[in-house]
Order: sequence, then structure tokens, then C-alpha cells
Amino acid sequence: MNPVLTLARLCVAVAVIAAPSVHGATAALGKGASGPSVLRAQILLDRAWFSPGEIDGHFGENMRRAVAAFQEARGIKPTGRIDEATWQELGGKDAETQKTYAITEKDAAGPFTKIPRDPMQRAELKHLGYENVAEALGERFHASPALLRALNRGKRLEAGAEITVPDVESKAPAKAASIRIMKKDRLLVALDAAGKPIALFPISLGTTRDELPVGKLKIVSEVTNPSFDYTPALLHDTNPNHRTVTIAPGPNNPIGVLWMGLSKKHYGIHGTASPETVGHSETNGCVHLTNWDAMKLSAIASAGLVVDVRD
Repeated sequence: MNPVLTLARLCVAVAVIAAPSVHGATAALGKGASGPSVLRAQILLDRAWFSPGEIDGHFGENMRRAVAAFQEARGIKPTGRIDEATWQELGGKDAETQKTYAITEKDAAGPFTKIPRDPMQRAELKHLGYENVAEALGERFHASPALLRALNRGKRLEAGAEITVPDVESKAPAKAASIRIMKKDRLLVALDAAGKPIALFPISLGTTRDELPVGKLKIVSEVTNPSFDYTPALLHDTNPNHRTVTIAPGPNNPIGVLWMGLSKKHYGIHGTASPETVGHSETNGCVHLTNWDAMKLSAIASAGLVVDVRD
């Protein structure tokens, strides 16, 4: 993980906690904002299945796109800013967005594994699990580890500790009738039979060298906890010491906890070991979601579904 990015996210997370509480506030929010009301809105968007990506208390581009799409789906002018009408559609100013969670012995026991950067070394591991309890809990509650630490300053993330976490429990919408990928906006949208958005997730996509082609594809397979065949030639890896290897399953596997194969060979929709990069980084051609969004997509989509790729 990029140490500069980690420090920046920690500063934002601390700002979220340091700001005065505005639970129930209805002030308009826009890109660049930070604080408790942004955190609250991110959690409500996540529960509405219009994902802001990793919950971190900062109103970035992923959140702006999610807000605009949510507004359009609810018949509100899609400004990308959260106004009074959007607050009400998200659940109202009295909706609870955080809860207390008691860390269990199992949570704290791991096992945790330091993941090496070199793919040849990663291939030697029997399982690519979480590196620490903060990462594991962050994935469970869709939040950055820095945010969890800031929400629980002075507390150790250990067995028996009662911590504050985002309440991201939600009920899945109806099954999707189709999927649309919007390349320019870096969004994956699940649609019902009438073409109405029922869920939205930020994504990362390939560069022009490995660009996902515009047109109609289909989901042809689905694998939970997949292993990953690391093939240097396909990944433009010219290191002479690297060879084709299989990397074991786990949340820190390069394709995360879920793989949905597409009808274009070698391309798929899948999770990632780096949720903080989703919507911001480029890939080797595939469609990356956070691990938790990949699992949410799996709950409403399956093999045979049409994937409409648009610019």
C-alpha cells in the first residue's frame, strides 16, 4: 500500500472524528467535503446499494458519481451534491449509521499474513489472507482501516474490545436483468427489467493497452475464492525471473474473493486486494471492484447476464 496515500487517508479519518458531530444534519454536501455528515452519507449510500467505494469520510469522485446516480434513480436532479431531498431519500436525518461491534477471539486470531509484493513470492503462500485485524475489519464494514482507527482512538483492535463501526447491513434489491459498464465514469450499474438502476459500484478499468471493448458481453462463469494464474506475458511483465505461477485464494489474492468471467477471453469482473484504489487506478484489462461490492454484485447477478460496455 502506498505510504503517502495511507498517511493522507489517516489525516482525513482523524478530521472526521475531530469535526463536531452533526448527526441528523441536512446541509448540502459536495466534493471535497469531509467530516461526520460525509461519513453518514457514505454509509447510507452503501446501504442503498449505490456504493461510494471504501468508506473513509471524504467526499471524493467515487462518492460524487454515486450521489448523482442515486439522485437520478430517485427522480432528483442529479447534481452530485447531497441536498435536503437527497438526505430524505437516503433514509432521513434520524437514520442510524454506526453501531458497536465486539471484536471476537476469531477476529483477532487471524491468521494474518504479510503479503510480499513480488508475485513469485506470493505464489509460495498457501493462502493470501488479511495482513492484520484492521484490514479484516475494514473489509467487513466497508471502511478504510484508517477510519476504523480514528473512530476508535485510544482503543486497541483486539479480542474483547467494543468498537464503533459503520452499520452497512442492508437488504439486497431484486435480481438484476442486465449490467451496464460506463467506462468514462468508471461505474458498473445493475439494472432491472425496465432499465432502472438498482445498484451501482465504482470500478477500475484497463489502460488503452488492455482496454475492455465497447459492446455486449455476457457473464459466463462465477468462482468464489478463486486462485489466480499469474501469466507474465498477459500482464506485460518482462521480468526474466518471473514465470507462470498460480497464486492461492484469499482476500489479498490479485482478483480478490470473487471472479465473474466474461465472454471475452481473459477478461472478468472481480474483487481486489487494494480497495482504496478502486475508481482511481488502472488495471490489466479486467473490471475491479472492492471485495465487498463484488460479493454484493454476485447476490443480484449470475452467469448468462448481459454486460453492456459503453464509453
